[in-house]
Amino acid sequence: MKMTFIGATHEVTGSCTYIEACGKKFLVDFGMQQGEDLFENVQIPTAPGNIDFVLLTHAHIDHSGMLPLLFAGGFKGEIHSTEATANLCNVMLRDSAHIQEFEAEWRSRKAKRRGEKEYEPLYTMDDALGAISLFVPHAYDKEVEICEGVSAVFRDAGHLLGSSSIIVKITENGVTKSLVFSGDIGNTEQPLLRDPQYIENADYVIMESTYGNRFHDRPTDYVTALTEVLQTTFDRGGSVIIPSFAVGRTQEMLYFIRRIKDEKLLKGHDGFPVYVDSPLAIEATDIFISNRESCYDEEALEYVRKGINPISFEGLIRAVSSDESKAINNDNRPKVIISASGMCEAGRIKHHLKHNLWKPQNTILFVGYQAGNTLGRNLINGAKRVKLFGETVNVAAQIKQLPGVSGHADAKGLINWAKAIGGVKKYFVVHGDDESAKSFTQKLKDELGADAYAPYSGAEFDIAEGVITVDAEPIPIPKKKNSGSNMNVYYNDLITASDRLARLIQKSEGRTNADMRKLAEAINILCDDWAL
Repeated sequence: MKMTFIGATHEVTGSCTYIEACGKKFLVDFGMQQGEDLFENVQIPTAPGNIDFVLLTHAHIDHSGMLPLLFAGGFKGEIHSTEATANLCNVMLRDSAHIQEFEAEWRSRKAKRRGEKEYEPLYTMDDALGAISLFVPHAYDKEVEICEGVSAVFRDAGHLLGSSSIIVKITENGVTKSLVFSGDIGNTEQPLLRDPQYIENADYVIMESTYGNRFHDRPTDYVTALTEVLQTTFDRGGSVIIPSFAVGRTQEMLYFIRRIKDEKLLKGHDGFPVYVDSPLAIEATDIFISNRESCYDEEALEYVRKGINPISFEGLIRAVSSDESKAINNDNRPKVIISASGMCEAGRIKHHLKHNLWKPQNTILFVGYQAGNTLGRNLINGAKRVKLFGETVNVAAQIKQLPGVSGHADAKGLINWAKAIGGVKKYFVVHGDDESAKSFTQKLKDELGADAYAPYSGAEFDIAEGVITVDAEPIPIPKKKNSGSNMNVYYNDLITASDRLARLIQKSEGRTNADMRKLAEAINILCDDWAL
């Protein structure tokens, strides 16, 4: 029995663990790297065609997004997941393949004009469809034999529709060991979904640490906080534009708005329209509805038992086609626009920002995590101008962030989940950035007296003997010169910096002449150095 850590080690995305046991080779998750990549990952130590099966915790692309590439390489085994995860992957992997093909086509056109080699997509739609055909869905909390000597139980992780922690039991040469892969552990008291379900016991726990060094700043009541934003914005004649992740966060926002409408919390704006402008979000919403019995919490199920869809209501308008999307900004009524992507890096949200950022009556409301060097983060950090489709747009709209709306447990939630498991011999801390993984590893040691270890990619563990056989060292990725779409991000950083400089100059009146001369000289030297 051997376990090798491949991805999401001292990083948040690209989850992947490789196991050899009972004469089989299998993976737990095979996710795509998203955002900044700081450390090199080792390759899976066998060809895709030699992988016997995959266990998948949930549908998010940083856990599932490389499955089409595995299929393209020759993998033909089964992919085991919950039923809702299989349904979501049917949508999300096709969407990911479409993005891969679209970006490759766009880059190839530019390369042709330069006389350079065309780009190949990471994988194609056929690869995604091939991977989707391999899914084997399972119910929560039912032990299933994957192969002789290996069984699995999928336990609700409360993070996303269909998300699971997976209890893997391995028996080889008379030795039985149980491993728990946490997947992404959900926040408590979230809309729609049940709280994370605890696990009774395990020998070894491989757990995430996304918020391992942070605590959520939760508003007293999400509905009240959202109502206040809507009321204030609508009263001044504006609209609320919500950049939102298509799967999970969009459905939560619809649930909040349903309550606001049902409870008549908004004064003077009855029947306000709500646009969902994301084909992926629309498909995902239908999947949420079809899996309600197995995944919804009691509050949401109360709606269902009354014959009410908790994420639909009067005034909800779905925009599927590009013409329907464009027509939204011709609607001059105070309204809500929910559109992807959640960090404003791609998708239809960028068009809505171009049409709405410069209007002071509007509000841009962020309801999810904004990674560094993204347009969303720049707006939250106070950018006064941003670049959209080659045009500089003034930021006059109100920029707000709804705190505490997170699909991940914070440090307290992670500790509570970890300490509920009895008999744990060792915790392996993954799926957190370098600082968070180290911090949470120490927290497990200090608060639980646990044996905890945060592996780097390439670390190996003998499951039967309970010893680390390879203690891998971090291999930092050399910093590369940025180009392509990332240049837009850094241009926005530059614009933000120029605004800070302008504010500094405005505040300099009243300083000593020597200080003002020193600042002026520094600016002139900078301009001379950059040949401006």
